[in-house]
Amino acid sequence: MTATLTDARTATTTRPALVVPGIAAAVAAAAATTTVATIARAAGVALAAEGEQIPLLGFAQITFIFSVVGLILAAVLRRKAARPRRTFVRTTVALAAASLAAPFTLPMDGVSIGVLVLTHVVAAAIVIPAVAARLR
Repeated sequence: MTATLTDARTATTTRPALVVPGIAAAVAAAAATTTVATIARAAGVALAAEGEQIPLLGFAQITFIFSVVGLILAAVLRRKAARPRRTFVRTTVALAAASLAAPFTLPMDGVSIGVLVLTHVVAAAIVIPAVAARLR
């Protein structure tokens, strides 16, 4: 009978890094959603709710914060889930799909709502694959 001992340090280092690529994806998504909002504003889209424009920095902040929440979810799933990549993708796609309803609850014109929906899709399209690729 043969036994193989594994050092806990070796097991940790064989997993692909998650934090740095995840933060990079969060920054990229924040920049992308801000760019979408900037282009929309330049094209004349109000991006205003009840007469107040959504600040451009708000796009970056909210995108970054929720991307980090997704990164934390990935870290937890990496430790707890039997199939962390599959669980992460299914969960985050469902959450991203649910988030598409939020713009429809705001008192905005249809074009502004469309731009907000687009920013959700853009952020998800950047962050979900980047983080999922780092899970086994």
